[in-house]
Amino acid sequence: MNYLIIGFVAAIISFVGSHALLRLSHRFSIYPVIRDRDVHTTPTPRLGGVAIVLGLGAALIVAAFLPVFGPVFVNIMPVIGIGIGIVLMAGVGVIDDLIDLNWLVKLGAQLIAAVVLAWSGVQIVSLPFSGILLLSPTMSLVLTVFAVVLVMNAINFIDGLDGLVAGVTLIAGAVFFIYSYILATGPGETSYFNLSTLLTAALCGALIGFLPVNWHPAKMFMGDSGALVIGLVLAASTISVTGQVDPTRIDPGQFVPAFIPLALPLAVLVVPLVDFILAVTRRILSGRSPFAADRKHLHHRLLDMGHTHFQAVLILYAWTIVVAVGALLFMFVDAIVATGIVSAGLIVTTILTIAPLGRDKPINLFGDIVEDTHE
Repeated sequence: MNYLIIGFVAAIISFVGSHALLRLSHRFSIYPVIRDRDVHTTPTPRLGGVAIVLGLGAALIVAAFLPVFGPVFVNIMPVIGIGIGIVLMAGVGVIDDLIDLNWLVKLGAQLIAAVVLAWSGVQIVSLPFSGILLLSPTMSLVLTVFAVVLVMNAINFIDGLDGLVAGVTLIAGAVFFIYSYILATGPGETSYFNLSTLLTAALCGALIGFLPVNWHPAKMFMGDSGALVIGLVLAASTISVTGQVDPTRIDPGQFVPAFIPLALPLAVLVVPLVDFILAVTRRILSGRSPFAADRKHLHHRLLDMGHTHFQAVLILYAWTIVVAVGALLFMFVDAIVATGIVSAGLIVTTILTIAPLGRDKPINLFGDIVEDTHE
């Protein structure tokens, strides 16, 4: 019930904020220039991320006054660090959405935000490799900063279709909420687990409130201010659990679940991480900056394959659901059963993804459209 309250507050504030910002944008014509890589053809406001931030902030303030969340605020430093990071990323994102900042400036701001998180105590101090692998302070800092910057950019890279980032991260957040809630209410409970669950509940609520104006055809985009903040919150939430949990406490009777703390963060972010890796590799191989924008992301490929805008979004939702929920299943059922369910889901999703190839030009997801050699 308490988490429902947090999610409800975030959703209401985000919903109201989205519509207020939408009116403000129309009144003062705050419309960024349409870029070559953009899918939309009508100038659309990009201030939705501000509404998401307002929803997150309101939810965290309400949580501070609820006794059940007292353990989260006993050690206030992680909360302050996350708050500073959110404000920094939201500010840089808004500026970028309005005047298009140089990618080095944005990367520098991301590094600062990641260092602030690590300084505040949100760090990967251990990894669950058949037990606990403790990291040195230097390695902990480097790995934490790398992970935070990676997730922020991965989320930002897939922000190209109406409702795509909001939906994918809503699914990822919901799955990770279930996981962190199980840990928060089980043996070895710590404030970090409660912080992770609180963050994901607030994030999911804020995304639910924003989706009505972002659903296709979108009236408003979240912009970099939204994508970067979402990435930071997801990273902080997963690091709070992955870097602190003892895998032997999850389920001593099973082997596979012991690796869930390491596998689940990768699973819930499978779509943005795969897209990020492909994009960076593609750009480096072509001699360009890894942050040079192009129109070859996974969602662009799906459109080029013949999928509609709506179908492309749903397909990427489906991949996220299959992999993320599939990883979580290993905590509840036997490995053989979970593997069978995941395999079936992957087969169905693959068929849905490649379905247009039988009637349209085939396309290579790693390159350009393959020319049809048939007469």
